[in-house]
Amino acid sequence: MSETMKAMLVERTGTPDVMQLRDVPRPAPRAGQVLLRVEAVGVNFADVLNVAGQYLTAPKLPHIPGMELAGTVEALGEGVSGVQVGQRVAALGGTGGLAEYAAVPAAGLVPVPDSFTPAQAAAFPVSYMTAYHALKTLGRGEAGEWVLVQAAAGALGTASVQLAVALGMKVIALASTEEKLQIARDLGADVTILQDDPERVQKVREAAGGQGVPLLLEVVGGARFEESLKMVAPLGRIVFIGNASREEVSLNPAALMKRNISVTGLWLTSLMTDPRISAAAAQGLTPLIASGKVVPQVGPTYALTDSPRAFQDMLDRKTTGKVIIEPQR
Repeated sequence: MSETMKAMLVERTGTPDVMQLRDVPRPAPRAGQVLLRVEAVGVNFADVLNVAGQYLTAPKLPHIPGMELAGTVEALGEGVSGVQVGQRVAALGGTGGLAEYAAVPAAGLVPVPDSFTPAQAAAFPVSYMTAYHALKTLGRGEAGEWVLVQAAAGALGTASVQLAVALGMKVIALASTEEKLQIARDLGADVTILQDDPERVQKVREAAGGQGVPLLLEVVGGARFEESLKMVAPLGRIVFIGNASREEVSLNPAALMKRNISVTGLWLTSLMTDPRISAAAAQGLTPLIASGKVVPQVGPTYALTDSPRAFQDMLDRKTTGKVIIEPQR
């Protein structure tokens, strides 16, 4: 095995084209880590923000992006048990995924069902764990309740629609085009509305019985957040997962108090540090995967050298499902 590998390196933050293909040392797994031959990387909007230097935590430069990946275990670091060389796994590695090999924490490994392709395995951990925590852990969603899913054709959106339907919830999906709304309908959404429909607030409220939705998954933020407050029902819950608009969000506490609305922030990275919460999510997701009710929606795939284009396509809202990069391609 060569001592070097191909990787996308970020030496300064900025637009996606700051990523450059480089020959870098192949990592060796440290204690508590495994070395993966990376077969697929799931790209998240958080990766795009990280490259831009706009994520919740500042990146250490230089670094290799890619927090969600899937591949085959090549070597075990000291003290690692419960995983074998040659085993197929998905992983939450934090960074390092956009490379031919990656050393990742063994604690962040996710078993891969035999039915999953590498792309499906890479599309699963971040989006579906986040969706589960949004709907259940923090959102406290119940069967029969209405939930509003924004950007419903994206990676997190398709995961949220699928999971909500599998959990017996009723789904209102927002998306930017009719083609994207059709994706949400195919996944079981009950009501679909164009996100720029001038009557979107009224249509959401009416669809959910007149007063709004009990649960709303917020990913757009910015000026649209004021509309979210109008679309959620009294005593409703808003789970703030993302701020795709990258605009500052203004929140007047009086708007929450008047209708007894709760707003909760969700960051998967910090939630994953609690093993009890992670175990509960895995326990909730496992039967849904086994039953086939949850199948990761793979979007366009790119070669490692095309990573900047993949990131830009996400920024330009040209993609649906999970964007996948294949380092071995």
